[in-house]
Amino acid sequence: MWEWLKSIVSDTGIMSAVKVTFIMAVSSTAISSVLGILFGLLLERFSFPGKRIVVRINRTLMGVPPVVAGLVVYLLIMRRGPLGPLSLLFTIKGMVIAQVLIITPIISGMIYSYARKAAPSIRVFAATMGADRWQTARLIIRELRKEIYFCMVTGFGRSISEVGAVMLVGGNIKGRTRTMTTTISLLKSQGIFTEGVALGIVLLVMAFILQWICDLLQKEGEEDENY
Repeated sequence: MWEWLKSIVSDTGIMSAVKVTFIMAVSSTAISSVLGILFGLLLERFSFPGKRIVVRINRTLMGVPPVVAGLVVYLLIMRRGPLGPLSLLFTIKGMVIAQVLIITPIISGMIYSYARKAAPSIRVFAATMGADRWQTARLIIRELRKEIYFCMVTGFGRSISEVGAVMLVGGNIKGRTRTMTTTISLLKSQGIFTEGVALGIVLLVMAFILQWICDLLQKEGEEDENY
């Protein structure tokens, strides 16, 4: 067991894939959470012509194939594309853009569904207490904090498990844009199943540890509010 762990740690290719995966997943989840939560709450709060169409489009995008999202981003950031001068193709930044395009609709759609059920009654309560607009908004976010946390965890899980889009946009370059999932896919194509399974276990452990830390931070925040 210890020999296997040592071989994993000493392998620069694997450690680079772990680093790239961590940076990409955390960055894309953070950006998608901000955009998705904001859009979901605003979509619930305001009524406007065509709102149903916007909601349906968002729900459609929640199930968009990752390869399609990756292709769209690829066409945007390729050398001859609109964002070509930014040199984002085959970089972690380009992979994050693809991830944000995939995850944001998922988070916003979930937040919209949760807020649609809970926010109206929260606003009524806030109005009876004489709360202003900003106080009401803060109260809604506070009351939906567990749902928001669940949406963020879902987005992180989606990000860390992605293969198609990141391989298309990142190019699966060893030491630069190769992630743990694309490494597993490469090992599978080469018939190296043992190392692929080992990497899958490392990926699950890493996701478990990060989620465990988030759970601890959330519990500490709730305890502080109770004092």
